[in-house]
Amino acid sequence: MEKVEDRLFSANLLALAGIAMLMMLGISTIFQKRRALTMTEATEKRSHLSRFGRWVAELLLVFVGVYAAFWLNNYQQHRQDAQRRDQILASLEQEFLKGIESGKIIGAKQERQAAEFRRALDAGEMPPLHPFVFTTDYSPGDIATLLQSGGVELLAVKTLMALRELESVIRWGLSDMQRYEKLSDALIVPNLDQDISFFYDPATKKLRKRFEMYPQALEATVKFAHDLERTKTELVKQIQTERQRNR
Repeated sequence: MEKVEDRLFSANLLALAGIAMLMMLGISTIFQKRRALTMTEATEKRSHLSRFGRWVAELLLVFVGVYAAFWLNNYQQHRQDAQRRDQILASLEQEFLKGIESGKIIGAKQERQAAEFRRALDAGEMPPLHPFVFTTDYSPGDIATLLQSGGVELLAVKTLMALRELESVIRWGLSDMQRYEKLSDALIVPNLDQDISFFYDPATKKLRKRFEMYPQALEATVKFAHDLERTKTELVKQIQTERQRNR
């Protein structure tokens, strides 16, 4: 971008120089056509043309100066925007890379818990149910705040689309987690002192219908973790691509 602006600036200066040369040639032609004039008339003409030439030169200098100032201001603004863009992208890249690593650890733990409960359930062991609680620092509002603070104007369209995709995954995932938490608070928490037969049919050793949401909730946390890791990984790749392109 900067090279393009440099070329445009040089081209405009060459154009201005060309205009100045044409005007000076025109003045020279007028001198040649007026050779037959008297000495006094020729002197007066040269005086007028000299003043006109100086006026044209001053006008060109003013125009070139104004244009150069305008171009320099745009160039500086472009540099500031580029620095701001890279700061935002670097911050996002670092944040999401950390999130991916911590998410892998948490996701692996959730996956083990869900798999162990499913194994015990399928084996007829009637594993105990616990209150479903999902804690996270994810918030779709964080991305919205970033975009409102100037990111929309600075970031590439593909990066914005990847951010929107992550925002959507977080929003829908948190919605599911909140729904399971409400079911747990309504069905499991008030009955923790009940016998295991309250939750299971002793004859089949299967969960009673109203408690079938419990293993679904555990598996939903695993899916949410995988979706987050996938979208964050894709977003980091896009961020790295944009940063590389802007260098």
